[in-house]
Amino acid sequence: MKLSHLRQIVDHMQDVRHINAIHRIGDSVIKIVFDRDNIFYFNMQKGDAYISKCTKEIRRSKVYNAPFDVILSKRFNRAQVESIELYQGDKIIRIKASVSGAYKSQSTVLQLEFTGKTTNVIILDEDEVVLEALRHVDAYSSYRIVKVGQELVPPPPLPFAPKEYPLEDVEAFLYETCDKEQQQRLNSLKKQKSAFIEKKLRKLEHLYAGLDDEKVLRQEVEADQHYGNLVLSNLHNIKPYQKVLQLTDYDGSVIEVEVDGTVAAPSHYSDYFFKRAKKAKQKAKNLHIERESLDGKIKHLKHFLNIIENAKDVAAINLLFPPRQQMKKEKPNESYEVFWVEGYKVLLGKSEKGNIALLEQARAKDIWFHMRDRPSAHVIVVTDKKNIPESVIHEAAGLCVDFTMFENGTYLVDYTQRRNVKIQDGANVHYTDYKTVDIEKY
Repeated sequence: MKLSHLRQIVDHMQDVRHINAIHRIGDSVIKIVFDRDNIFYFNMQKGDAYISKCTKEIRRSKVYNAPFDVILSKRFNRAQVESIELYQGDKIIRIKASVSGAYKSQSTVLQLEFTGKTTNVIILDEDEVVLEALRHVDAYSSYRIVKVGQELVPPPPLPFAPKEYPLEDVEAFLYETCDKEQQQRLNSLKKQKSAFIEKKLRKLEHLYAGLDDEKVLRQEVEADQHYGNLVLSNLHNIKPYQKVLQLTDYDGSVIEVEVDGTVAAPSHYSDYFFKRAKKAKQKAKNLHIERESLDGKIKHLKHFLNIIENAKDVAAINLLFPPRQQMKKEKPNESYEVFWVEGYKVLLGKSEKGNIALLEQARAKDIWFHMRDRPSAHVIVVTDKKNIPESVIHEAAGLCVDFTMFENGTYLVDYTQRRNVKIQDGANVHYTDYKTVDIEKY
C-alpha cells in the first residue's frame, strides 16, 4: 500500500475514540470496530497489505486462540484510543490505546507495519517491548528481531522521498479497495474450487457410465449356468487344459465356448462356469446399490458446483472447504460433509445413508435442520450443550437449502433439538417443538 494513501487514511481516522472489538477474521486479516460501527479491515499479508472498509461485514473463517489473539483481545477490546499516527513517516501505523482496570490504566501500542516482505502486526508495551506479534522474527532472518520480551528496534529511515497520491474521498477509496480485492479473490477462488470439484465429478460420472447393464448381467448368469450344465453332460468329450470347449447342446447343436486354459481337470470346467454365474448374479443383485450411491455423490457434487458458481463472497466458498487442520482431528466419513461455522461443527448428509448416520450419531441437544414439507438434506449443528448464535442457525439452514435445491427462491427450514426428532423409517422422521427460518437462495 502506498505511503501517501496510508498517511491520508491515518488523517481520516483521527476522530475515532474507542475500540469496541478487535479480532482476526483470517490468518493475516484483523478486524477493528471503532466507535461501535466504524469497521476497518487490516489485511497484513506479506507483499500485499492494505486497509479497507466493506459494505457487507466479512465473517471470520474460524476462531483464533493463539497467544497473539489472546493478548490482542486483552489489551485492545473495549479500549480508549489515545492516538493513531504514522511512525517516523514510514509505512507503519501505530494505534496507542488504554484499558482501564480496577486500580490503574494500562497503555499498549498496536503497530501495523505495511513494509512489503516484513509486513507484521506487533503488540508493544509502553517501553517498546514486544508483548506478542503476528509473525516472530529471529536473528537468522533479520537484524530487526521480533521476539516476545525483547525491545523492538526501529526500522531504518526511508532512503527516498515518497511521491504523493492524493485521494478525493478516503472513505470511498477504502470501500473500493474492499470491493476490488473481494471480487478478485472471489473469481480466483471460484476458478480454483470449481476445477477441483469438476475433476471429482468427471471421475464419478465416468464410473457411473461404466456400470454394467443389469439385463446383460442376468443374460450372462443364464448363459454361464447353461454352459456349466452342458459341461457336466459333455465330460467324456472334454480334455484337460482346453481353451475352447465344443459342447453339444440339448437340441443337438454344437456350441463353442472359450474358457480359461489353466483349468486342468475336465470336471472343473463346470465349477468355472457356475462360479462365473454366481459372481455375475451377485453383481446384478447389488448393481442398484452402487448406482444409487454414485448417483447421490454426483448430485451432491453438482450442488457443490452450483453453490460455488453462485457464491456472492469469499466466505461462502471458504465455508465449503474447512481448513485441513480441523479435518485431521477425525476420520472423514464419506456419507456426510463436515463444515465449520464460527467455530461450530456442522454436519450435512450427502444421501439417505448420510442422513441416517447423522440421526444416529447426533446427541440430544444438537440442533437438527430439515426443509419444510419436502425431502432434503439433513443438517446437524454440534452444540456441545452451548447456545448457538442466530448467525450459525441461519448459515446451517442455508446449507440445508443449498445442498437440496438448485432453483432460486425463498424456502422454509425447520430446526429443533435432536431429542425432538423421532426416526420412523430410514431417514423419514417426525419432529416436534421446532422453529422455522426463511432462507432466500439467489
